[in-house]
Amino acid sequence: MENKEESTPLLQNQFPIKRTGTVWTAVAHIVTGVIGSGVLSLAWSLAQLGWVAGPFAIILFAIITLVSAYLLCNSYRSPDPEYGPRRSSSYLDAVNLHLGGNHGWLSGFCVHLSFFGFGIAYNVTTAISIRAILKANCYHKNGHEADCEFGGVYYMLVFGVVQLFLSQIPNFHNIDWLSVIAAIMSLFYSFIGMGLAIAQVVGNGIIKGSIEGISTTTYEKVWLVAQGLGDIAFSYPFAVILIEIQDTLKSPPPENVTMRKASTISLFVTTFFYLCCGCSGYAAFGDNTPGNLLNGFYEPYWLVDFANACIVFHLVGAYQVYSQPLFANVESWLSFRFPESQFVNHIYTLKLPLLPAFGVNLLRLCFRSAYVASTTIIAVTFPYFNQVLGVLGGVIFWPLTIYFPVKMYMSQCDIEAWTTKWILLQTFSAFCFVVGLFALVGSIEGIITARLS
Repeated sequence: MENKEESTPLLQNQFPIKRTGTVWTAVAHIVTGVIGSGVLSLAWSLAQLGWVAGPFAIILFAIITLVSAYLLCNSYRSPDPEYGPRRSSSYLDAVNLHLGGNHGWLSGFCVHLSFFGFGIAYNVTTAISIRAILKANCYHKNGHEADCEFGGVYYMLVFGVVQLFLSQIPNFHNIDWLSVIAAIMSLFYSFIGMGLAIAQVVGNGIIKGSIEGISTTTYEKVWLVAQGLGDIAFSYPFAVILIEIQDTLKSPPPENVTMRKASTISLFVTTFFYLCCGCSGYAAFGDNTPGNLLNGFYEPYWLVDFANACIVFHLVGAYQVYSQPLFANVESWLSFRFPESQFVNHIYTLKLPLLPAFGVNLLRLCFRSAYVASTTIIAVTFPYFNQVLGVLGGVIFWPLTIYFPVKMYMSQCDIEAWTTKWILLQTFSAFCFVVGLFALVGSIEGIITARLS
């Protein structure tokens, strides 16, 4: 291993970053980050909410997310949102620039917690999908009365090993190809899930489900509705990666214009799939809707296998979409704090037989490996799909998707208190806070109940 001396910290690039992103690469990043494990839980969410409240909640969260994206994308440049000379390369940069102080620390905690949580959720979901492939093959071979239960720990560990290697990709600018592949995979399994559900409805000859959702006690109903809202909340927001995506865009046109267009296209596409998958899944299974839509199908086994394989490939990429910003934030902070440290800043060139030379940094190797290991361990400990998604949705929805974007927009535009715009924005924030808190409490109750049982 040869020592390649560098006079600049690791995260301060030796060459300027070339921003070549377009509307369509931004759409690919957003779709990769948004259409993930969340889409599989929407049929279950509709089963808790019913035929009226369920679709309404999906559309409502789509509108909220779009408003949030429009507010947030103006925070990328400062002081002018289109031509300001100061760029924010991350969500945290934007908060520190516009709000500073305690807001920066609070947003940092929430952002990194959300990134970490996504890693856990994607690990759990990948294991579920691999088990679904094995289960479909087992039923096809031995009949549906066979004992075809498989554990998930081994597959969570395999997912972790794969991420150990992918996490050494230097930064967010190097994963365009991974996002494009993952976005294509998400469209494949969404279409397949929707198609299988529609075929099931046709086969049943009736549309299952009811206006009020599943029938249960009032106490359980309240918590299940909260978990359903949490799952929907988890399925939409991409605020934590919006600024990072916007930082990959070329200009002209101004980045916020491109980002608004990409956000609109992406949310239109995702809402269409969410409504189709959620409604068709609930119509197919009614009160027996599974937590993961594709877990309700076992034939044709080859198609079920392909859909679950697409999920696995998609989540492999989605893990990196949400992890790379965290890696960059932590490593850049350490690089700033310890500019003379060889462990933190120096890159070594490694040349293996039959492979091109590549750079290795000891901080990157150790920190990212420990991060992947920790998300894997927690996923193994708490493998509860719907409850985990609900908690994550409740935790990140209000602070990251609503509170900070609203505060930054108000600060940048210098909106005075008690004006019409100020009242509307504060009302919007307060309403979303109540919804997010309700979803969080209900989902935590669900995890505790599942763990104790």
